[in-house]
Amino acid sequence: MKKKFMSSVLVLSLMGSMLAACGGGSGNTAQNNSGGTTTGSGNAPAVVETAKPLEFTWLHILHTASPPTDVIKKKIEEYTNTKITFNWVPDASKEERITTSLASGQLADIVTLTMMTNSSVRNSLKSGMFWDVGPYIDDYENLKKIPEGVRNAASIEGVLYGVPFQKNLARSGLIIRKDWLDKLGLPEPTTLDELYEIARAFTEDDPDGNGKNDTAGFGDRSDLRYSSFKTLSSYFGTPNGWAVDENGKFTPEFDTPQYLETLNYSKKLYENKYLAQDFAVTAKTDQQAQFAQGKTGIYTGMVDIANLQNLAQGLQEGMDLIPVNKISNGDGQYRIWSEGGGVGGLLAFPKSDVKTEVELKALLQFVNDLIDEEVFMYMTGGIEGTHYEFDATGAFKIINQKLWEADVQPFSSSRPSEVTYDLQDSNPKKQLANELIRENDKFAIFDPTVPLDSATSNEKGTELAKIITDASFKYIMGQATEDDFKKAVESWKKNGGSAITAEYEEAYKKSQK
Repeated sequence: MKKKFMSSVLVLSLMGSMLAACGGGSGNTAQNNSGGTTTGSGNAPAVVETAKPLEFTWLHILHTASPPTDVIKKKIEEYTNTKITFNWVPDASKEERITTSLASGQLADIVTLTMMTNSSVRNSLKSGMFWDVGPYIDDYENLKKIPEGVRNAASIEGVLYGVPFQKNLARSGLIIRKDWLDKLGLPEPTTLDELYEIARAFTEDDPDGNGKNDTAGFGDRSDLRYSSFKTLSSYFGTPNGWAVDENGKFTPEFDTPQYLETLNYSKKLYENKYLAQDFAVTAKTDQQAQFAQGKTGIYTGMVDIANLQNLAQGLQEGMDLIPVNKISNGDGQYRIWSEGGGVGGLLAFPKSDVKTEVELKALLQFVNDLIDEEVFMYMTGGIEGTHYEFDATGAFKIINQKLWEADVQPFSSSRPSEVTYDLQDSNPKKQLANELIRENDKFAIFDPTVPLDSATSNEKGTELAKIITDASFKYIMGQATEDDFKKAVESWKKNGGSAITAEYEEAYKKSQK
């Protein structure tokens, strides 16, 4: 039976009965298929009221070029008895748009916050701008199943300021043109040296066979964290964000020898043109387009393998891709960074828009219902028979790619949980990528500061991070020397970095008691 709940207006007039419904209590109030609330018992319950849709706004990140049609939105609204107004923020401009919205207070009833290390975001969360949902989520059938470790990773000093987006521990890895490997007689890489040789060959040895010097090994984008750099740094053994030793001493990742090794590796790729020369000004969608057009042969992000195959249709018909998740620095050990310990951000509820506990509970019920299998499938596959089907083996298959991209794809990043259900994908490459992402759990490297807090980082951590980002880009592009980079690290320390380090050490010490 589809779950229904009242609008906040109706809830206020029927508060006693609705508090039980929103909190998952049974009471003597039931719900019928038409959305009407019934009372009493026996075979002929009396209809008391027809539930009106809960109307709310949702400020959310858009990871595709265009917003979705209303096809799936209407299905979600029907299932949850809601009326949703989406305010989509393009991923490329999310930092500016979200921080501006936080500063102005122009938000929405639900706000998607993915930049959990951003100082503006953390300051806003700690300021009391958003509801603490910790005391409520165990009242909901799906939300109460969120693991304790995920809750802790999503909290700041023990306070949970929103429902965590549940993701795999570590999704990063590489996608490589296997048809190019085969053409050039190269094996799949297992070490950084082998990977470098592939980047060289993909650039210099005419992998597409057109007789032109028009390919590069690595495609990339203007983001150290989600580009190849962070993944390569994992392979070199760089700590994820911070290293903490047995004495509780913290060291930022960029002040380690392994980070410098990654810089030198990336610099060598760039100066030999094995790394796309425009990476510093390239957005994610442009990086994907370059790969689909056959301009590059190595892409970071195994989760995108099916999307890249689809983008290449009509452009690179012979494209054959392989996901790769295990590359070592030569020591035989595998490492990959974990983003947020399985947390992809928060679905947060600003007190300026969600003014009462009753309204909060209604919205939490909506988020809870998004994790129901029927809604999960709407947001993952769309409508069965129209967008997808299950084949004879029970594997999931998109049957109308263009329609799926228009109606469904943008909603996939809106799912509160990507790990509750395990679909067998009919695309063998996508299925392999899914399996390798799960395998990453075995060697995921965690950031020890995720559950900790630093007042200085909250105040100006994002500003300070730009010192390192700019210095890293300049070093990779040959616009700065190693001494210049080390001076930038010292500048980071002098302008607040040392204070951040001390505050994390103190917070860590308290957490160990």
